[in-house]
Amino acid sequence: MSGPYNQAPYPMPQPGGHPVAPYPVPQGGYGDPSQAPPPGFNMGYSPNQPAVMYQPAPMGPGPVPGPEYGGSPGGVSTAAVGVPAAPVGVPPGLEYLTQIDQILIHQKVELLEAIIGFETNNEYEIKNSLGQKIYNAKEKNDCCTRNCCGSLRSFDMKIKDNMGREVIRLIRPFRCVSCWCPCCLQEMEVQAPPGTTIGYVKQDWHPFLPRFSIQGANKETVMKLEGPCFACNCCGDVNFELKGKHGDKPIGRISKQWSGLLKEVFTDTDNFGIQFPLDMDVKMKAVLMGACFLIDFMFFEKVGEANQRSTVFS
Repeated sequence: MSGPYNQAPYPMPQPGGHPVAPYPVPQGGYGDPSQAPPPGFNMGYSPNQPAVMYQPAPMGPGPVPGPEYGGSPGGVSTAAVGVPAAPVGVPPGLEYLTQIDQILIHQKVELLEAIIGFETNNEYEIKNSLGQKIYNAKEKNDCCTRNCCGSLRSFDMKIKDNMGREVIRLIRPFRCVSCWCPCCLQEMEVQAPPGTTIGYVKQDWHPFLPRFSIQGANKETVMKLEGPCFACNCCGDVNFELKGKHGDKPIGRISKQWSGLLKEVFTDTDNFGIQFPLDMDVKMKAVLMGACFLIDFMFFEKVGEANQRSTVFS
């Protein structure tokens, strides 16, 4: 998971519409990214596994109801209609993540929140680098918690695929956020499928830098995430660098992208980009999505007249 870090802006399209992987491709690995097959086909995550084709969305005006993952076997799944079995060890519904190395996350504009400042449940669209929606995420919370606890609020977030099935659940407990309270810092649990914990995101104490540990199911640290001292996107992106567990060279990043002056000032909508190695464990890719949402709530969520945070002090 090591290699030189590409400093090109995010995302990085090339003529022909194919995304360019931001990390070097090992010899004998995944081939030339410029010749990558269209989204939805296996890109060599595991050479011994057949291709999977679950995302993007099926053709039609809206999502087609499907059986819940992990539910009773009475329903008919896509795997039973000519779709090959998923790679071994990949949680159901996350097969598409084995084929990509970039994710875009766009928060939806809530008109009620934009007009009167009444805090509503956050909702996001998760897309691939071509702008095709692959998942939908929605916060589950009550009105009192949202408007009284602000950006520190606890919540559950359900991430569903384009068939409307919940594939990931994020659980954020109520925690302190200031560096003056190192005994009760921020964390998030990531489950895939819901009920099965695959990892955690935990804030590490630091006097002035936002730092996080990306952990596995047994709370063993797998990677580190580090942001700038002043996490404010004043006419520019804010990058949180992803590194190995020993804090060596960057292997990816989570970027809060500048959305334009009007959106940044008058709305609470945020755009994020996540980059990671193509061959990263798909479970850790899902945990990084959880890290992105935690960062959004910690540093870029505005509630009513309260200003958004920009450091670990405030």
